[in-house]
Amino acid sequence: MSTETPPTSHYDDTSTGGLVALGVTGFAGVMLATVAVFQILEGIAAIADDKLYVSGIKYSYEFDITTWGWIHLILGIIGVAVGIGILMGQPWALFAGIAVAVVSCLSNFAFLPYFPIWSLVILSFNALVIWALCRQLSVDART
Repeated sequence: MSTETPPTSHYDDTSTGGLVALGVTGFAGVMLATVAVFQILEGIAAIADDKLYVSGIKYSYEFDITTWGWIHLILGIIGVAVGIGILMGQPWALFAGIAVAVVSCLSNFAFLPYFPIWSLVILSFNALVIWALCRQLSVDART
């Protein structure tokens, strides 16, 4: 009979691979929550003051600035919830995190004409989140 207590999460905390997987997952959860907070702030700014963002040339994905604000606000709220789920070790959150990051990438790509530098920053952070979560899923698949 073993007197060891089982780990509280589904990761093997005793091996180096388990610790790396735990670190990558923690990174993804924190980054997703951080990006989501940025999107919430971006959404609130667009909803509160339409004149904050400059509309440039006409293009196919054109929406009203207030509509973009609501899109970013809703994605941000969902992203914070999923980021917390990732940090709590919920298995569903890995797939949901990838989905939220992909949708966030698409929305920020379409938002590029309004705020290009910020959209590129959010796109790059989301790419890191997608990489980290896919890395974690590949580690989970091997075990």
